Amino acid sequence: MRSAVEAFSRFGYDGVGVREIARAAGVTAMLVNRYFGSKEQLFAEAVEVSFAPRTVVTGDPRELSRDVARALVDRTAPEAGHLDPFLLMLRSASNERSAEIMRQAIERHVGRDLANLLTGSGTQERAGLALSLIAGFWLMRKIIGDTALVQAESDALARQLESVLELLFQDPAHAVQSDGQGARALPGSP
Repeated sequence: MRSAVEAFSRFGYDGVGVREIARAAGVTAMLVNRYFGSKEQLFAEAVEVSFAPRTVVTGDPRELSRDVARALVDRTAPEAGHLDPFLLMLRSASNERSAEIMRQAIERHVGRDLANLLTGSGTQERAGLALSLIAGFWLMRKIIGDTALVQAESDALARQLESVLELLFQDPAHAVQSDGQGARALPGSP
């Protein structure tokens, strides 16, 4: 399975075949097909293995913004060299079927985990917004290498990211913003 995750992360769903994955694992393509049935099923299992563990979204709702921000800054640091689910997602997103497999796994794991940690209304939507922010930050810092994000001091960057995430994670009924004339409820709040 490690060979499959690595291959899909490096080359994407369309960029690698079962034979290459089997060769890297030191087995035959026939054996891989026997256990997984098809490249699609192998990919689905690789996605499952990649997205099921909690790597960025933690389990403590009281520290969620801080913990997610810190994990995100640490995992996207220039010296963080490991392969991760983000690369698998990014490099396989152009294939319609692989995108569907990833969407289902993300919603089943990290999306649901995050939504379950949030309180108030619109937890699914707020979790989706947060995952979009996380993916965008990951893309800009780790893949694109945005100079400001790469060169930023990590603690300061984590604090800024924490502030943004907190806006998405807090219950809209308790969120307020200043409009220059005092505080009012955020749009969508009761």
